[in-house]
Amino acid sequence: MDVLNSLAIRVLNHLIQAESWAQGRLAAHSGAQVLIESGPFMVRIGIDESGLFRAGDLTHEPDVSITLPPDVPARLLFDRDSLFSSVKLGGSADIAESLAFVLRNLQWDAEADIARLIGDIPARRFVQIAQAMAEAMRQSITRVTENFSEYVVEESGVLTPSRDLAEFGRAVNSLRDDVGRLEKRISRL
Repeated sequence: MDVLNSLAIRVLNHLIQAESWAQGRLAAHSGAQVLIESGPFMVRIGIDESGLFRAGDLTHEPDVSITLPPDVPARLLFDRDSLFSSVKLGGSADIAESLAFVLRNLQWDAEADIARLIGDIPARRFVQIAQAMAEAMRQSITRVTENFSEYVVEESGVLTPSRDLAEFGRAVNSLRDDVGRLEKRISRL
């Protein structure tokens, strides 16, 4: 777990150092302890005076707890908005709000980091290729999901199509009305 903690701290600090506003916002909460949980993984971090993260103090109760859904990697890649809406925050409202704002608005400038290693033009092309591949993968997964759901509903008969359910509902309502009218006729006799 120490490796996971140090890796999370290094990645978050790298992103925060690129955004001066984020450091300023977190510096206001120096000394705060944060617990991040996702499935079996737990990361304890603290906020230092400069607005960066450091290893958390295990002897203190966390001021804020963040519970992430188990499918974080998939949501991070494919649907970032649903990831942030499914995060559960607990503890101090001020610290939780600041952390949520910072984490939601951090942007990784991958091109700048890669350019330090291989140069500007190759980094630009690498990022363009990676973005095109990610978009193609998203589209492929969407098409596979749509095709599978169409197969399950339309061809396999495992699920009933919504139009058939609506028609069945209308038939039940009509039958109920007919039975009601028949009961009134019988009661008049």
